[in-house]
Amino acid sequence: MSKTFRMSFFLAATALAGVSGAAVAQEATGDEIIITALKRDTNLQDTPISISAVTGDTIANSGVQSISDLNASVPSLSFVDGGPSQRRVVIRGIQAAGEPTVGTYYDETPVTGVIGAGNDAGGSTPELRLFDVERVEVLRGPQGTLYGSGSMGGTLRVIYKKPTNEFDAAIDTSLSATKHGGANFEASGMVNVPIVQDKLAMRATGFYRKADGYIDNTTLRIKDINEQKYYGGRLLLRATPTDDLTIDAAYYMNRSRTDTPSWTLEAGKNNSDALTRQPMRDDVDLFSLTAAYDFGGVVLTAAGSYMERDISTVSDVSRFIRSTRTAAGCGARLNGSAAIPCAGTQLTDYYALVDSQSTSALFPQQNMEAWTAELRLSSDGTGPLNWTIGGFFSDRDIHVENPQVNADPVTGAIIYPLQIATTRYINDSLRQVAAFGEVSYDVTDRLNLTAGVRYFRYDKDINGETTKGSILVGAVVRPLSFVSSNEDGTAFKFNASYKITDNVLFYAEASQGFRPGGANQVIGLAQELTPYTSDSLWNYEAGLKTTMLDRKLTLNMDVFQIDWSDMQISTRTPNGAFAYIGNAGSARIRGFELEGSLRPIDGLSISGNLAYLDAKLTEDQPNAGTAVAPAAGFDGDRIPFVPKFTAGLSAQYVWGLAEGLNGFFRMDANHVGGSWSDFRPAYVFTRYIDDYEVANLRVGVEEADNAWGVYVFVNNLFDDTAITRSTSNAIAQNRTLVNNVAPRTVGLNFRANF
Repeated sequence: MSKTFRMSFFLAATALAGVSGAAVAQEATGDEIIITALKRDTNLQDTPISISAVTGDTIANSGVQSISDLNASVPSLSFVDGGPSQRRVVIRGIQAAGEPTVGTYYDETPVTGVIGAGNDAGGSTPELRLFDVERVEVLRGPQGTLYGSGSMGGTLRVIYKKPTNEFDAAIDTSLSATKHGGANFEASGMVNVPIVQDKLAMRATGFYRKADGYIDNTTLRIKDINEQKYYGGRLLLRATPTDDLTIDAAYYMNRSRTDTPSWTLEAGKNNSDALTRQPMRDDVDLFSLTAAYDFGGVVLTAAGSYMERDISTVSDVSRFIRSTRTAAGCGARLNGSAAIPCAGTQLTDYYALVDSQSTSALFPQQNMEAWTAELRLSSDGTGPLNWTIGGFFSDRDIHVENPQVNADPVTGAIIYPLQIATTRYINDSLRQVAAFGEVSYDVTDRLNLTAGVRYFRYDKDINGETTKGSILVGAVVRPLSFVSSNEDGTAFKFNASYKITDNVLFYAEASQGFRPGGANQVIGLAQELTPYTSDSLWNYEAGLKTTMLDRKLTLNMDVFQIDWSDMQISTRTPNGAFAYIGNAGSARIRGFELEGSLRPIDGLSISGNLAYLDAKLTEDQPNAGTAVAPAAGFDGDRIPFVPKFTAGLSAQYVWGLAEGLNGFFRMDANHVGGSWSDFRPAYVFTRYIDDYEVANLRVGVEEADNAWGVYVFVNNLFDDTAITRSTSNAIAQNRTLVNNVAPRTVGLNFRANF
């Protein structure tokens, strides 16, 4: 089936789904979905904000494993996909390097990535396994008042199922095979045990996944280099000493092992020509404690967490090092100008230096420790006046060791003991305190007004040193130095909603989002480039939420405009070796979102979503078009990695086969439009990421009460290459490095509840 035909079919089906109302991200059961996005219980369709709730049943039925699989289910949700542990969450096109633009929460705990060498904590969001989940809530638009920094584009909340006072157990196992690769196996299990009846219960989950690779390294002659291994689990304890007090304690563990899933476009589909192996190790340990006490109409909630993350990556720099092996390159580094080339002994010694590092890689080791605490007091939502007030504290410390080391030219493996060409050390500390409040009042039984404010203060302290320099990459030995920055401010939210009828809700909102500024960790960077300021935005939107046909049809839509000021972007030093953050002008994003669901007959549910984003700069960035900033954008340039059009469509049908047995059919498909990898399309390192469609299919037999089920599934049904990320830079020497959706995978899934 041709791509053109698939595209036409998909868009026609999505349009039909939109007309019929099939466009939301949850299973259409007709039951009310209760969410806690406003820090209290509310009905999804009565909550006057742009929010999608993906239920645990939908997650299980569609085969979703982590937050990166949710983009097909939620409008305007996307990911800049650098592979496992290297993904950036994006909502409504607010895409930029630096601190996260989307707040990601696991239960009550906000999580963030590590800074890396380029100060880019938002590019490595932790992805814990989505098994035994109650629901995922995706709040679109700034959520600065209740959720703070990192929520300037929106907030993604994963709510896991909590321990109950009844014994329960479940398993979910799959065997599959991937085209161009081999066999895959995964298994997840859960057991819930009451310890003290009605007082104390435990819920434990565990998972293991091994996926064979499908990328071959043609240079090192190693097949299936991107084999993946994951394992981990959760241990949850719930204590209810009294009817009014609930205490939840949790431990989350996630381990990830793989090689880079990138391949080189010029080397052919699923082929890498990297000169070194590029393994990745990611260890996450998260502890949390939450207590809630109901005083009768007022609930006091205290939540605290500690997270430790150790991550190690390898990035091949061999070709960049080899590119310096010229007489002009020697002149530029030793004589101060390429116009004064080296000769004789000077050139011979320089070539020997390059040859000694000709197969090498960056080998950053990062350790993060993060503490968070929140105390809030909320009304219980029963009266016309509802409110939340609270305080928040976080303290994040990251240590980075970033050496360039030699690798074996035959195997590509890092050589031990390490042969270090250059190295630098960075210690980065970010502390935040905030006070927030939000009040909502029902002026009439149909009109509601809401206002919120958050005061915040950030303190960032950095120290670092370069203990061994390298003339090849421009790294100069630097003694221990210190840089500090701090900032405070406020963010506001105003919302008005009106129930036109009992089943039609109109709302309008103006809300502010923000991210802290800071200082770059590139040791020796020009003083004027070291600090960067916060960026902020205002979001203006209006929307409708409708429920019709005796709750068989829901249809929600909204339009919005976002004005983004002082946006932070990632740029590089002139030699292309070091990345750092800078402020670069303003942007505007205008968009439209549609989602809905339809249950035309018993057993059949159809859902879908679509979004249109026009995300562009509204002014020239500093030094745009010059040799200093050749990739800086001009007024009208699109924001990188933001497709104009995305859409998702799913259909599920369950019907009776025999006494106590049901048949099961489900189809999920999504379309992602094209985008650019940088602001300037004509820039030598800018790449275009083509649009793609991916469809998944699942057919099976299940026990009528869902005690067990057996399913055959096909992911990436049409085996679309589906490139999700495409980049190039000086390190890659103009080669194009891409990531893509895994090729067609066919498998068998068994799950059971006991």
